[in-house]
Amino acid sequence: MSPTHRGPALTTTATQEPPAPARQMLPAEERYADELAFLAAQDTGPRPPGWALTPRAVVTFVCGSDGEDLTLLGRRAGLPAKMKIAPKFVGERALVERCVVTLAGERGLLLTGEPGTAKSMLSELLAAAVSGTSSLTVQGTAGTTEDAFRYGWNYALLLAQGPTPQALVDSPVLSAMRTGRVVRVEEITRCLPEVQDALVSILSDRRVTVPELTATEDAVVAAAPGFTVIATANLRDRGVSEMSAALKRRFNFETVDPIADADAEATLIRRQAVAAVQRAGASFGVDDAVLDALVTVFRDLRSGRSAEGWDVERPGTVMSTAEAVQVAASLGVAAAYLPGGDVLDLLPGHLLGVVRKDDPADHGRLLGYWDGPVRRRAEDGSAMWRRLWDLRGSLR
Repeated sequence: MSPTHRGPALTTTATQEPPAPARQMLPAEERYADELAFLAAQDTGPRPPGWALTPRAVVTFVCGSDGEDLTLLGRRAGLPAKMKIAPKFVGERALVERCVVTLAGERGLLLTGEPGTAKSMLSELLAAAVSGTSSLTVQGTAGTTEDAFRYGWNYALLLAQGPTPQALVDSPVLSAMRTGRVVRVEEITRCLPEVQDALVSILSDRRVTVPELTATEDAVVAAAPGFTVIATANLRDRGVSEMSAALKRRFNFETVDPIADADAEATLIRRQAVAAVQRAGASFGVDDAVLDALVTVFRDLRSGRSAEGWDVERPGTVMSTAEAVQVAASLGVAAAYLPGGDVLDLLPGHLLGVVRKDDPADHGRLLGYWDGPVRRRAEDGSAMWRRLWDLRGSLR
């Protein structure tokens, strides 16, 4: 290649801007922006102060329109005349309605349940529908400080100007109070009790005092109408940092249970696994029969009883729907990028990875499940379960 040709190519490459990176996951308010805009225009009924949608529209957004088209009265630029609202949360509609009523009354909402039951997803959907944003979030950990619930300081400005409103850094909770929105607190029981209790006065008095700004109009931040808190807590974390009685009284508790209907759970797992594999740049190529086997194993081990009524020793780890989605997605990625052989052959290894997370003894419980329901189904003549029985050796 001649120097005269090589020079311009290098110059062109050097001046090119790299493409903007795509985001792996969009927040609910962006992912479902069309539905939210349609519902805001379609249901013009009364709304609580600060709400982007009516309570009825919030329930419809979360639970779907039961396959029916909703009709928009009149013409609105950029909006279709009709739209089906897809269900996003698989669970009791009554649960969602109670959650919405709690938020409409500006009371704190605490979603509890086993890990992987979509508590965080439900809180995100509710915040996006009520406030138009789910980004005001505090992630609870053992290292979360009281500043995450109250405020902090820009120390450069603090040193230069002293305590001024400009140097104050709002927490997500304080931002939600100023704007009358919903703030989410994930894994609240992971926070230390003294940190949790910062919410007691906030939920009671609906204001935050800033002592450093005493004698100024900025010394007290009062909550605007519409402000409230959605918190989540795993039942497995009970006792890690137990909530005080005072804080518990300021929340309405709602338990999110595992999905009761097997077909609904299988549909959800397929939908979310397909989306995960598509984000990985591939198409989903796992047969429904393999997914059915996956769902069956998870439900049997979760409940301690097989679909046929045989007793099963439950593992200590949580066989949640979220874990099943991850296994299904892993099978889909393997089928797309590492093809070769039957994808069913990979299932035992992924199941072993799930059950080993908490208790080493769960390995033996999985083997016991293979020696029980898997063997019996194989003996009944099912080719798929016969193949799974033949793969027992891969569990060692």
